[in-house]
Amino acid sequence: MTLFNFSDDIRLEDERVLLRPLTLADDEHLIPFTREEPNIWRYAVIPPSSPGIMREYIRAAVEGRNAGKEYPFIVFDKQSQKYAGSTRFYDIQLAHSMLQLGYTWYGKDFQGTGLNKHCKYLLLQFAFERMDMERVEFRAAHNNERSIAAMKSIGCTVEGTMRSCAANPDGTRRSTIILSILKEEWFATVKENLFKRL
Repeated sequence: MTLFNFSDDIRLEDERVLLRPLTLADDEHLIPFTREEPNIWRYAVIPPSSPGIMREYIRAAVEGRNAGKEYPFIVFDKQSQKYAGSTRFYDIQLAHSMLQLGYTWYGKDFQGTGLNKHCKYLLLQFAFERMDMERVEFRAAHNNERSIAAMKSIGCTVEGTMRSCAANPDGTRRSTIILSILKEEWFATVKENLFKRL
């Protein structure tokens, strides 16, 4: 049984991180990243690389939640007491018990600190144990080696590549790597292995 409602105020947290629903007012926390860290958006199809585009990015994410299509979070790092970035569930298909986990980005000060593993543990635990998902899918640009390595490190299995499936902001084409974790894999090995690495 799926215990999930898009109108719920879902807050996921442990001793390191808090994930809470993204709101329009969060532009004040995320806009500084557009000014100070343009390299964050290197692999984004639609990079929120200016204050105006970031406001639109947030508005579209919130509208997606209101429409029952996705559930975006803002990420707060308890260790530094600072907002670190954003992530979301999207392409949520309750009828098929599957969703995608992505649109994940963090400021450079939070990359490689272990924050992402805490976020992924909480999100995967919620997806498999509260939403009763059978499959969680991840995607990354084929040349985003850092992101692909991070996904593999939490237990994702590479399934294949969608070739030339999207346009980059500069007009070139990109391919996308598809990865996933299945419910039985979460309970068999992924959950325990990821927890040990927190």
